[in-house]
Amino acid sequence: MRLIVARCEVTYTGRLTAVLPEALRLVMVKSDGSVMVHADTGGYKPQNWMTPPTVIEEGDGHIVVRKRAGATEDRLDIRIAEVLSDVTHDMGEAAALEKDGVERDLQEALAAAPGFCGEGFRLVRREWPTDIGPVDLMCRDEDDGWIAVEIKRVATIDAVEQLTRYLERIRQDPALGACRGVLAAQQIKPQARVLAEARGLACVEVDLAVLRGEREPDLTLFAAV
Repeated sequence: MRLIVARCEVTYTGRLTAVLPEALRLVMVKSDGSVMVHADTGGYKPQNWMTPPTVIEEGDGHIVVRKRAGATEDRLDIRIAEVLSDVTHDMGEAAALEKDGVERDLQEALAAAPGFCGEGFRLVRREWPTDIGPVDLMCRDEDDGWIAVEIKRVATIDAVEQLTRYLERIRQDPALGACRGVLAAQQIKPQARVLAEARGLACVEVDLAVLRGEREPDLTLFAAV
């Protein structure tokens, strides 16, 4: 991983144009081609970024990151006025993410009973690989359509963003171009549900005890009129 602390101006062009005026920033370049530009505010989120696969070109005080996005090209131009620090660290082989017990149990239970994620769903594979990480479940529906299912204990906006990124990668395969997304969790935060539905993602709240057959699902009673 390369970490550059520099006074720089950053211009993004592609689906839109955005400019970060010259200021002191951290530019993070990962070995997989990810590039992130951070300020000293804003929490963990970068001010601008580019996900792999990318092409990175570097010249005199200028770093250009390019990425194909369908018929267009996204481009990140980083013009460096002053470098305060430029270091590279060998991070070694990345260890796989270990999910907490509840998440792992939810994945195993839903893999055994994918119909809880949607009517007629059948499992194709657990941990379906993409170049930015594995999707928890890949299923097909009654019409043989593809569905990517991301599973969380508590689904937040970050979970929606994660599933969105997976779908972007999956849909690059023409055979999976119509792949849908389902966010399954024991609890889905209201903001996450609003964002998911705005992006055409389905939301399903599941109960691990019900999945395991330890108790019956809650029934909704309707009074006769």
